[in-house]
Amino acid sequence: MPLMEQANTRRTFLRLLAGIPLLSALPHRTFATESALFGRLIRESRAHAQLPERIEFISGALLGKKYRADTLIGGPKRPEVFVVREDAFDCVTFCEVVLAAANAHDMPEFETILRRIRYDRGEVQWRRRNHAFSDWCQRNIDNQTFRPVTMQPAVQIERTVTVLAALGRQQVSFPAIPRATFAANKSQFATGDVIGFVSRRSSLDYFHCGLVMVRKGGAVMLRHASLTHRRSLDENLETFLNSNQVKWVTLLRPVDQGPADRA
Repeated sequence: MPLMEQANTRRTFLRLLAGIPLLSALPHRTFATESALFGRLIRESRAHAQLPERIEFISGALLGKKYRADTLIGGPKRPEVFVVREDAFDCVTFCEVVLAAANAHDMPEFETILRRIRYDRGEVQWRRRNHAFSDWCQRNIDNQTFRPVTMQPAVQIERTVTVLAALGRQQVSFPAIPRATFAANKSQFATGDVIGFVSRRSSLDYFHCGLVMVRKGGAVMLRHASLTHRRSLDENLETFLNSNQVKWVTLLRPVDQGPADRA
């Protein structure tokens, strides 16, 4: 979902098309720079019994990786390619690979979980990809990858958004936590939570997402792939909220998935 942070340009579109012919005959094959890193991180993370600890360990190993939009391959007239990258991420793919690796016991399970997170019903098709982050959230709640963290009072956001021109205008409706409510309930935050930042633009649902890291002493950090900083890093969450004049957020808590052949 790189469009959360920057619009597609003709140059980006042409660059993406230039890379597709070599891969178009392999629509369901994993495309990765290396497989060794995630395999190693999955094995080493199993020394941590709790899912939040594994999320922190794996995401920590990816700090400093480059930010890059448009890492996924596919389109309305191009075959979708199941992409796994280790060298660069946008904000959503960063969260996806970390959460999949933290729940996996091996690479086949990692890929199964990642497909389930990224695509509706895990089907590697462009139209099944969770292009809108509101869809990403709801579908991953429905498939029990996450559960919503609720805080009251909350609001219901209803908008008509255009995430991609090829998908047209889309009606979205999703619950969100107002900034004041969020600030008053810091005790409910947990390491590994996925936080989505609702856009102030009426034509967009969310503009960014990341992982919550709760430090000893109560400090709360945002671990994310940042377009501004061009890399994955930790930022003070309160500073990020202030800098971006955030009014509402969504908070999701990952669920330990167990075997990959679960629904």
